Amino acid sequence: MRRSRAVLGAGTRRSLLAIMLVSLWALGGCGSKHTVANRISGKTLTIYSSMPLHGASNISSEAIIAGAEMALARVHGRVGTDTAGALIRDELIRRGVEPALALDAEADTGTMLVVHEPGERSMVSDRGANGRLTVADLPQGLEAKAVLVSGYALLFEPTFEAAKAALDRASARFVAVDAASWPLVRDFGPDRFFQVTSRANVIFANDREAEALTGRRGEDAVDVLASRFPVVCVKLGEDGAVMSWEGLVIRSHQQPVDELDPTGAGDAFDGVLLAQLAAGRSPGDALQAACRAGALVAASYETWPQAAATAGDAPGR
Repeated sequence: MRRSRAVLGAGTRRSLLAIMLVSLWALGGCGSKHTVANRISGKTLTIYSSMPLHGASNISSEAIIAGAEMALARVHGRVGTDTAGALIRDELIRRGVEPALALDAEADTGTMLVVHEPGERSMVSDRGANGRLTVADLPQGLEAKAVLVSGYALLFEPTFEAAKAALDRASARFVAVDAASWPLVRDFGPDRFFQVTSRANVIFANDREAEALTGRRGEDAVDVLASRFPVVCVKLGEDGAVMSWEGLVIRSHQQPVDELDPTGAGDAFDGVLLAQLAAGRSPGDALQAACRAGALVAASYETWPQAAATAGDAPGR
């Protein structure tokens, strides 16, 4: 593995442990979740009727659970003035997350439809207010121990400027970006992606997203990404994850689980890993905790299993 630049100094302690800026077009959410199982086809239909914020809220909620020393997790984004937006705000507050949400009087809060069966998942979204996030919706400074910008915001042209501003304004030990979607990465272009994320020192991607960025898979993709980011995490589903920490390769193999609904598993992984690292845990321990969190979410119909960030074992087969 080639060693990437070292920029992960201890830094100064700040009152906020994590500010999560993510697109509010996200997977899952905070309100009611309607699931219908088709026993003939084996497919499950999930309608997230008031939950477009799950990526943001799940990451922040899991970070709160994972980091005992955490003073605050905050979500920046945009919601409608409808019931869905109010439910999201209330649920975030109930879970200890500060909702820094701009209100949009002209668009409803986004909605997502997910159809999944073992090993496959298809999603259709209406971003609504979530796709109207602007630079003006953000504070002038994002000072924290960890800042995460979602690719769902960065790789979507209407919200690109806001997401790029978040990266530029971030003052944190860990400035992270999640690649979010391989089709978005493909359409955005790897060269442009690397250019606009030059201020990030952490990248999250699954295997297909990593391939879209590098043309390689597995540890080969990690090697390429490690030349640009000091911390690289490639999520491999039931095979766990592989991390490069300033050139040191770390693998975590999670005990297999019976998958019920994988929606939000990657978000849980991101939130727990960032919270663990920001709290001073070792990279290996943080990676194991993140894999356990993702596995527990995938093995549940709950989008926020309360124990997802604990150190206990994930349920096995």
